[in-house]
Amino acid sequence: MNSTNDPNYAPLRDVAQSPEATARYLADVQRVLLDIGKHLETLAIETRVHLRETHVEGDRWYHARLRAMPVEKALGQVLKNLNNLTEGLEKSAYKRRAHDEAVVSTANGRKEKELERQRKKNPPTLQAEPNPPQQGAQSQNSGYSGPTSIYDLGRESA
Repeated sequence: MNSTNDPNYAPLRDVAQSPEATARYLADVQRVLLDIGKHLETLAIETRVHLRETHVEGDRWYHARLRAMPVEKALGQVLKNLNNLTEGLEKSAYKRRAHDEAVVSTANGRKEKELERQRKKNPPTLQAEPNPPQQGAQSQNSGYSGPTSIYDLGRESA
């Protein structure tokens, strides 16, 4: 039960626990910031036009432009920072998903390593069958597995 009266209430806790919810939330924030960016771009253009048209008596043609440059530069920095922020939001959504995939692969990798350690500690015992079934064209006395001398006639070779 999430309510603002609950001392353990954290509004973004559920979002942070799911990579899909995090991606959706960050996409919503990014949309808002991009919309603000459009308005800021329009403001920068209108400010540039107005400031460069503002002439004072005795100005040369470039004085208005020189006075406008610090304002234009400041608005340009704001737009640059906004673009970096939206790129960072997108990147963090990908990193959040990659984190969950890394957690799953780490758990699976550890399970596989533990199984391998168990196999090394307790190797499966090979039980030899008394009479292994013969494969189609192989014969028992093919010359390779039979006795090699008359003294070996009583023994089976491996």
